[in-house]
Amino acid sequence: MSIASSSILVELNISVWTANKLDKRITNDVLVSNGAMSADAGQFRKNLMSGTTLRKDIADFAASCRLWHNTTSLPWADRGARLLPTSLFLDYKTEANRRKAQFDHMVEHFIKEYPMLQAQAQQHLGALYNADDYPSVEEVVSKFGFKMVFTPLPEAGDFRLDVANEDLEELRKQYDTNLNNRLTEAMQSQWDKLHDMLSRMSDKLVEPEDEDKRRWHDTFISNAHEMCQMLSHLNVTKDPKLEEARTKLQQAIAGVDIDDIKTDIDVRENVKGKLDDILKQYEW
Repeated sequence: MSIASSSILVELNISVWTANKLDKRITNDVLVSNGAMSADAGQFRKNLMSGTTLRKDIADFAASCRLWHNTTSLPWADRGARLLPTSLFLDYKTEANRRKAQFDHMVEHFIKEYPMLQAQAQQHLGALYNADDYPSVEEVVSKFGFKMVFTPLPEAGDFRLDVANEDLEELRKQYDTNLNNRLTEAMQSQWDKLHDMLSRMSDKLVEPEDEDKRRWHDTFISNAHEMCQMLSHLNVTKDPKLEEARTKLQQAIAGVDIDDIKTDIDVRENVKGKLDDILKQYEW
């Protein structure tokens, strides 16, 4: 099965109003009062939504959506489009639609409260408040967005151009080279993520001098399980070594409970030994 038939490109673009404003007057006052000799020595920016976290909550949610998007897809273009295995398409679209609905709901609530939040900000900003800093409701609405774009991945050498044969052949070679380079980079990113997961888990399992200082979280095991599940989809080139390494990690944590990790030193040493063996076995 070709990459073009087993994967698609997906772009996720999320925009959020920053709600900050450069205050030139205060900036100048600070620079002068501190004897700064250059105008680029510093800046003072106001938080126009001082006194509320509603806008920040939207920004934090957008950041979590971008992280989810990057976790469930592979790097492709320098910016924008990422590679999504078709085996993940339905799950991705369902989750993306759910997140978009939540994003839209949060924005709708924020816009509804915007006039009140502006009045509230006036109390918190004091003399820094300037009504002219605040855009209209319509302009604020335009600064929020959540958009997904899915496009097919062209087949290698699929050019429909009316050019000379020698030029067409050069274009095909360039495309094939670019495709192979991007695939190599995409798959290396998964090797890097797996290596980072194994290394962090192994380091965490080192017995400390003071056991009371160590904190265990349920995600220590659950994150590894989630990575193993995701790698079964994201290994779009069917790299046998990557699949082997993924399987070994899955086997290393099979049947291991976080409570056993917390209380049983033998379990920790056994798991660490298996993780270290995986780290030694491959050329990362």
